[in-house]
Amino acid sequence: MKVFSKEFLNRTGTDSVLLSWVFLRGLALIYFAAFASMAVQVEGLVGSYGILPAIDKLTLIEHFYQQQKFWQMPTIFWINASDTMLNWVCYLGMAVACLLLLDIFTRSSLIVAYVLYLSIVEVGQDFTHFQWDVFLLEIGFLAIFLTWGSGFVILLFRWLLARFMFMGGVVKIASGDTSWANLTALNFHYETQPLPTPLAYYAFHLPEWFHKLCVGGVFFIELVVPFFVFFPRRLRLFACCAFIMLQGIIILTGNYTFFNLLVILLCLFLLEDQDIAKILPQRLILAVQKKATIPGDIANACAGLWASLVILVCATHIWLFHAHMPLTSPLKSLLRTTSKFSVVNNYGPFAVMTTKRNEIIVQGSNDAQHWTDYEFKYKPGDLKRASGWNIPHQPRLDWQMWFAALSPPRKDSWFEKFLNKLLDGSPQVLSLLANNPFPDKPPLYIRALQYHYSYTSLKQRNITQQLWQRQYEGIFWPAYRLSLK
Repeated sequence: MKVFSKEFLNRTGTDSVLLSWVFLRGLALIYFAAFASMAVQVEGLVGSYGILPAIDKLTLIEHFYQQQKFWQMPTIFWINASDTMLNWVCYLGMAVACLLLLDIFTRSSLIVAYVLYLSIVEVGQDFTHFQWDVFLLEIGFLAIFLTWGSGFVILLFRWLLARFMFMGGVVKIASGDTSWANLTALNFHYETQPLPTPLAYYAFHLPEWFHKLCVGGVFFIELVVPFFVFFPRRLRLFACCAFIMLQGIIILTGNYTFFNLLVILLCLFLLEDQDIAKILPQRLILAVQKKATIPGDIANACAGLWASLVILVCATHIWLFHAHMPLTSPLKSLLRTTSKFSVVNNYGPFAVMTTKRNEIIVQGSNDAQHWTDYEFKYKPGDLKRASGWNIPHQPRLDWQMWFAALSPPRKDSWFEKFLNKLLDGSPQVLSLLANNPFPDKPPLYIRALQYHYSYTSLKQRNITQQLWQRQYEGIFWPAYRLSLK
């Protein structure tokens, strides 16, 4: 077939030299942001005095799996999981991202960045298993092949983008969620999403007919436009514009760390060098083209083999979803390995719309009578505090608090460990919060209440200056003191 001919692959690779160069610089910036974001949280989340110490998780895995421990949790922290090591991995990741940005040791930098971020994601436990974490890992791993210059890799990036967008629409339909089915999802989304931006408040108050129109647009972009990725240039340009418009609106109204930035970055592969050459200096264009790798038969063969594996994994996932039949051992091993190393993943953001916003308010006391709130840095708490933008940083504790409010509390969960750390007065955990209402010594008692939060009307906000209004729902975690546990 012409699509997979050597001439076509070489032309696709050489016609994307500038795009690949710009893409890798953008990926470097996102890697830097991801490592920097973890650097300021890692001790509080998984350090020795953090909520879920990495060393405890590693010890548990080693106890059960021993010789198989690396394949159960692929991470370099098997060497050393001290707080110093956790911090230095983040700093090294930032340094490697800088090398990638400067186009120094590009392939080696990509490999090291992938290994380091995979290591962090594995020991991060509840705090790092988000779709954008595995999305970054899949893109970062595929980017290693990009340095070979094979056209197969360009096609794989387009396939990844199309797959990501299309699955975003499929899961909304497959979930059976009525708010998506009757086009009312955006009646709730701007208010109930984890960390709204300042514009989300105003978007929430737009007319219902406009929300329904936008939901219809989302379905069109996610279910129809992805097929344009494989069409001729004009339709690819349309897809590029549509995807970027959707991601831009999400960025304006919601804080989803580097998730949307990664999608926008992938849209580069819908363009051609002639498009990007219009905005790059001529001297830079010549320098990049001079360093370009000419793909050889080995590069095309390796990239083609990886493309075959990706298609096989995707086809197997589809088979499992529809057939519900057991797989052969080789296919099971393939799925397990690709999933464990996050090199081929399933996606589907916003599958079910949250229609009610519950917030957990954590309080401390010294007499179990008078209670003081712990304020978080980003999630709603104070009714008058305005929302903000924190992209590309992800405050992972604030995010987990949103998820915790969606279901009943569980004993021995990360949330219980978090409360215990507050009773211990752990400086590392307290650094994740906006304030410490007990600066001299930790409180004797701790508890958590649950409230239903909703936006005030435009008129109410003008009068009271409150962004939120709330209604008491009940006790989420009853009061207790650590010494009595």
